[in-house]
Amino acid sequence: MTRLTFIAFDGTRFEVEAENGSTVMENAIRNAVPGIEAECGGACACATCHVYVDEEWTDAVGGPEVMEEDMLDFAYDVRPNSRLSCQIKVSDELDGLVVQVPERQA
Repeated sequence: MTRLTFIAFDGTRFEVEAENGSTVMENAIRNAVPGIEAECGGACACATCHVYVDEEWTDAVGGPEVMEEDMLDFAYDVRPNSRLSCQIKVSDELDGLVVQVPERQA
């Protein structure tokens, strides 16, 4: 299992065990992480699972594909380290990944 840490906007940390092959968003929903709405269910058709990838992890996670970039245009307070958590696949290489949840979703 891969460890993920979600940091809610209020600073509360949620540490979860994630199965490889799942997405960061799926694990946020399974563990009731506040602020991840995931209205489209992971279809990359909204921006309600927006997160900020900790700078230490941006290279390991990689950048968004074109479709994700288009959806990020609808996200609130987009930053260089913004990603849609539905597009980040959990793998052994991401063990320890830290993401922050923005103040609100678009």
